[in-house]
Amino acid sequence: MDSPQRKPIPFTQIQIRDAFWAPRQAANREQGLDAVYQQLESTGRLKAYDLDWTPGSDQPEPHVFWDSDVAKWLEGACASLITHPDDALRARVDQVVSRILSAQGKDGYLNPHFTVVEPKALWTNLRDKHELYCAGHLIEAAIAHHRATDEPHFLNGIRRYADLIDHTFGPGEGQRHGYPGHQELELALIKLYRHTGENRYLDLARYFIDERGQPPHFFDIEARQRGENPADYWAKTHAYTQSHLPVREQQEIVGHAVRGMYLYSAMADLAAELNDPTLVKSLQTLWKDLTNHKLYLTGGIGPSQANEGFTTRYDLPNREAYAETCAAIGLIFWASRMLHLDLDSRYADVMEHALYNGMLSGVSLSGDRFFYENPLASDGCHHRQPFYACSCCPPNLNRLLPVIGEFIYSINKDEIATHLYIQSEAKVEIKEQEITLTQETDYPWDGLVCLTVNSPSPLTFTLLLHHPGWCGEARVYLNGSQIDFQKHLRHGYVALTQEWQPGDEVRIQWAMPVSQVYAHPDVRANTGRVALMRGPLVYCLEAADQTVPVRDIRLPRRATFETRYEPDLLQGVVSIRCQAKTLNRKQWGGMLYRDTPPDLLDIPLKAIPYYAWDNRQPGEMRVWIPEAIF
Repeated sequence: MDSPQRKPIPFTQIQIRDAFWAPRQAANREQGLDAVYQQLESTGRLKAYDLDWTPGSDQPEPHVFWDSDVAKWLEGACASLITHPDDALRARVDQVVSRILSAQGKDGYLNPHFTVVEPKALWTNLRDKHELYCAGHLIEAAIAHHRATDEPHFLNGIRRYADLIDHTFGPGEGQRHGYPGHQELELALIKLYRHTGENRYLDLARYFIDERGQPPHFFDIEARQRGENPADYWAKTHAYTQSHLPVREQQEIVGHAVRGMYLYSAMADLAAELNDPTLVKSLQTLWKDLTNHKLYLTGGIGPSQANEGFTTRYDLPNREAYAETCAAIGLIFWASRMLHLDLDSRYADVMEHALYNGMLSGVSLSGDRFFYENPLASDGCHHRQPFYACSCCPPNLNRLLPVIGEFIYSINKDEIATHLYIQSEAKVEIKEQEITLTQETDYPWDGLVCLTVNSPSPLTFTLLLHHPGWCGEARVYLNGSQIDFQKHLRHGYVALTQEWQPGDEVRIQWAMPVSQVYAHPDVRANTGRVALMRGPLVYCLEAADQTVPVRDIRLPRRATFETRYEPDLLQGVVSIRCQAKTLNRKQWGGMLYRDTPPDLLDIPLKAIPYYAWDNRQPGEMRVWIPEAIF
């Protein structure tokens, strides 16, 4: 384990000033938050806190997971308020907080569904219902609210709920020996422990994680208590909830993808707090299975709609890909935590891929339309929506985008690690001095990064720079002098240890050629196909840019690529162009079959970044392109 003391530099200490992420944060702030709020209001999610629903009412029945949608929006709104104060948004936040607290019971319990729909069913179906999952998101929202406003009333109210859960669950006599069916509360409790210093929250998170999957199986016990036969469980396996085995015995990524990501994130947090190498070993094994067998090129995860999660090794379909936006967000959370445990570029590579591709595709350029599923091919019928009946993804994007800065750096007592290249200014305290780190870059369109260190006086520490896995060639300069960075590589990071003088500059040129990427032969969906990447971005073909149907395009193996920045295309992107081939459809005439293959004709090809697709007129899209071999 690299350093259990490594922590992220908070987003509150980082100002993002680039031309890529800053506009996306602005779109979330100016359009996304309002769009999702209006949906929370119109669908009855906020009204549910009035507790006036009755059977037969014309109001929507409060759902078991609605609290999580509201809480994620609230967390995102509070994060936005921290960096961009806004009186109107603050008033809206205050109103939402008041409505939530008005629904809290005298004992601290807080879930409108169970309060008015199933008042006798509290804590009776942790496997399928979402009480503890919703509680986790409420805790995270309350922490964000406290940080944004410095007002304690919401945090105090939610702590009453956390204390009730702590009283209800645990190993003691009279307590319920269970754990969440949908994980999330575990990582929220650790966050609450870090925010308040109360050890009982860490202890409860530890209990939930350690108890998971222990025999006799809790979900079977509670099913019998409800009068159900455990064999009738709709998912047929506890692998769906990652509770088929105790967490330290799990060696394969299985089950519901979002649940797994939240569990592994909590395990990483717990490993850091307890310096527990057994948890780290399990996480490293699971990471290897994910990245070697079950990860989309885009950083998307979970190919199957049936379980919203994982299937078998190399099962990575394209058009049918589920790849839920929330799962990509969860992967970002997990990867960032692994970097705090074990500084290795393999985690930063995946985090970057998921950020720029699998997560970012989930939201439109306008910030107010969203993908739940992120396929890697479309016939033109898959489009972003304003909201969903199960709408976990839109508010999850609301809360992630304001805090992108938190993934750029991490720090321990004598090292600062740079994971992402984003034009920004960061205030960092190291060795009892506050220094400023300034990045100037046009990343991801250009690989040039200038990082300046400014400190009040000379200071010795190690600056670590992520060497992206997609980059084969690079040049690194320290104060204008080129260094042999290969001699400084440490687990995929360029480690520069010296006495830093005010104004010292590291200048890096990451080479950004177009790469043709091939999948493992066992990924049957991509046999004979190739994908295009440039820098951290996965590219795709979209019908709007082609002269022939996308499905007819063949990419030559030895294609010569041209890149061009187009400021008026999709809010400014670098496109990839080359000469490709297409099938000569005219040779078929009116026949269905013929005994000779079609000729291949020359055509121009244009590819755009995957995250930007479906922002124009509908049409076909493909990431993996059939290859013309000659």
